[in-house]
Amino acid sequence: MSKQAPVYLPEAAAQFEAAASRVRAAEKISVVAHIKPDADAIGSACALAFGLEKLGKDVEVYIGQPLPHSANMRTIPGVDRIQYGAPLPDDGLVVTVDCASADRTGSLMPAIVEDPSRVIVIDHHNTNPGFGGMNLIVESESTTVMVRELLGRLDVELDPDIAYGLYAGLVTDTGSFRWGTPRMHTFAAELMEYGLNTRQIALDLMDTMGPVDLQLMGEVLANTHIVPTKGLSVAVLTIPVGIHSRMSQTAVESIIDYSRSLEGTDVGVVLKEQSKKQWAMSLRSVVVDVSAVAKQLGGGGHWAAAGYSASGSRNEVIRKLLDAFPEPQATDD
Repeated sequence: MSKQAPVYLPEAAAQFEAAASRVRAAEKISVVAHIKPDADAIGSACALAFGLEKLGKDVEVYIGQPLPHSANMRTIPGVDRIQYGAPLPDDGLVVTVDCASADRTGSLMPAIVEDPSRVIVIDHHNTNPGFGGMNLIVESESTTVMVRELLGRLDVELDPDIAYGLYAGLVTDTGSFRWGTPRMHTFAAELMEYGLNTRQIALDLMDTMGPVDLQLMGEVLANTHIVPTKGLSVAVLTIPVGIHSRMSQTAVESIIDYSRSLEGTDVGVVLKEQSKKQWAMSLRSVVVDVSAVAKQLGGGGHWAAAGYSASGSRNEVIRKLLDAFPEPQATDD
């Protein structure tokens, strides 16, 4: 393996060097991942924590919610070290990873917004408003790409545990390498040099479901609605709270992927009911900038994948969403 760390995000070299300098100067670092964590959040947080410990830093990982991660995250090295619902220490540097906005830090938000000067934000969502004293926001396939870049600037050598966490975020946020730039394949090739069983990682994170999951997915898919609006065909899938509470995260993500790929539609929407009249919304498209739509409704994300939270009846939430889509562009005859 090369001793020279690869550079994946050269366009942001100055930003990464500034962040690396700030990290080098810190002795105590709290790494914060977002609530309802996915593999990119947990993989980024744990890989970064392992890397910083190689530099002799005192590192802890926090998520601002009382409930643990979903079962499919259990194989990511370091996941058991995460402190759920614990308060942040009053001192030291705070590094948030994959948190697209301050509210995504959950119960840790008050401490983070109270003193942003000690906060470094590391995130790949271009809608991130920048809630830290230092904001490292670079569009990339996953936040783990950014963590790899930072570790390279810090001269941290990877190992199998770090590589696993980085790969977990990469493979899931690219939909098993179905969208992204050639960089994702170069990065994956580097990580595979550390002996990763990529087939098993995919099975653990994305492909393992039980018979109950399949039955519940069938109920959701059978009630797909196609809604025309503003020249677009929108596929709307609803996961009621009674189903959502029994469904694995792997199954939920599969439904979101189905919404993206339904033939003859332009936009996929998945309404995940959290409690009565409370929804987590996922938007997917290859023809519309859904991050701009989500931003209007208080959320954010990427051009092709975004989300937000909504309140109200199902019909009210859908109506507000459809109203937020852009009007069709006029064409010259």
